[in-house]
Amino acid sequence: MADPQTTSRRLLYFADPMCSWCWGFSPVIASIAEACAGRVPIRLCAGGLRAGETRPMDDRSRSYVRHHWEEVAAQTGQPFDFGFFDRARFVYDTEPACRAAVAMRNLVPEAALAYLAALQQAFYAENRDITQEDDLADVAAPFASPDDFRIVFRAPEVHEATQADFRLTQALGIQGFPTVVLQDGRQLTALTAGWQPFEALQDALRGWLDPEPAG
Repeated sequence: MADPQTTSRRLLYFADPMCSWCWGFSPVIASIAEACAGRVPIRLCAGGLRAGETRPMDDRSRSYVRHHWEEVAAQTGQPFDFGFFDRARFVYDTEPACRAAVAMRNLVPEAALAYLAALQQAFYAENRDITQEDDLADVAAPFASPDDFRIVFRAPEVHEATQADFRLTQALGIQGFPTVVLQDGRQLTALTAGWQPFEALQDALRGWLDPEPAG
């Protein structure tokens, strides 16, 4: 990923496809993207919430995750399929889904946010296993050839780009998702660190998009 300091003006969206609050934020980032369309680009950055996890979920971790899902559902109205918690020995590794998002960002940049939303829909509302390449490729089908997606998904440069996203997230001190950062050259300003409704963000976003002239 390019050094964020080399781009003059854009919005950075730090998210993880397997972060429930990011699923709750999905309609909000869609509204943000609509407001930014044709004005400033949005760069999706993969967060790496539990990237590289190898331990199957135990009862304690299932209870922890379920609590968050219930909270997000109540707060945002987003749908969840709680049949997920009947899975045996599920490994909550978010690296493959993050890498898939980066792969789509490279393959069809304009589809990056739509593919992220489709991954979230598949995981949270349809109980599909987006830690698996087959499911990731199936979800990619509306946006790109699944065969092309698989090639890009497996490419070493996409592995490295995904790790670069994780490093950028850490370098900026981002500890939770979703996080939206407004970038003007070297100046980085957080629009939100955590879920908020669009109504709570729109004035600040509009102020950034249309700053008052100095004088």
